[in-house]
Amino acid sequence: MISRRNIRVKVMQTLYALDSMDQVLKPGEPVKLLQKQFDLTRQLLVYVLHFITEVARYAETDAKNRASKHLPTAQDLVVNTKIAGNDLLWKILEDASFKKTLAEDKVDRFIDKELVRKIYHELTDSDEYAAYISLQGREPKSEKGIIDFIYSNLLITNEAFTSHVEEFFNNWDDDCDMVNLLVQNYLNKPGTYDFQKMLSNEKWAFAKDLLQTVLEKKALTLEMIKPKLKNWDPERIATLDMILMEMGVCEFLYFETIPPKVTINEYIDLAKEYSTSQSGQFVNGILDNIHKELVKDEKLNKVTYKK
Repeated sequence: MISRRNIRVKVMQTLYALDSMDQVLKPGEPVKLLQKQFDLTRQLLVYVLHFITEVARYAETDAKNRASKHLPTAQDLVVNTKIAGNDLLWKILEDASFKKTLAEDKVDRFIDKELVRKIYHELTDSDEYAAYISLQGREPKSEKGIIDFIYSNLLITNEAFTSHVEEFFNNWDDDCDMVNLLVQNYLNKPGTYDFQKMLSNEKWAFAKDLLQTVLEKKALTLEMIKPKLKNWDPERIATLDMILMEMGVCEFLYFETIPPKVTINEYIDLAKEYSTSQSGQFVNGILDNIHKELVKDEKLNKVTYKK
């Protein structure tokens, strides 16, 4: 579900948080902090999916509210609730893993019912909705199309919705692109995610090993980085840049299956996105220099740090 690039971001964020802490951590605490990062991503993903279902299901609430008016109009008594029975909607609602995670994480407590109502009425005012309810039967393409429309046109591009999500999930800015991709993939194949296991065993091992390697080999990586800084004062270099370079050097030395070129490109991109405007070029220069020196000295013999 989650790519190696996303894993690197979570490791980077964990290392940055650890660097900001004053207290001495107990053994195992850094890994717990890393796990929490992935837990927050899961909660955000589940909440976005839950919000989609709440908008679609509001059709029944709207029908009841309008029918229970003191003097309902003829239109109030014939509200179309087709979307509440949407096939894709119910595949999500009946997904055992989704239901279990929704109950355990209790993210439904964040629901803004008034925002759900407003977005539902934006939906019913749209041409897409009119076309959807005019169709007889439940053709798979139209069933998925209207759910996609709710997500892509009424939620993810809606400032009110994104502001609402940001209020409860401080990881939104970092995770929105990843969660967007995960939501789209899930809507294409509902029921295929194990929400209790956001990472495969292999990827979780990579995440833990990368974190622990950087922490345990910090002295060695700094010993290799500092001579390459030339006129730069290590104390004045952006903390994130140092963390990214330490991660890159650790991948050079200890991660046997990752080509050095991939490592360099990944950390250039992360530096550009998460650090300063000059960070991409800076990180590129240092990592490329270290890589060339390792090759020249025949020291690029990757062996896991545990050995």
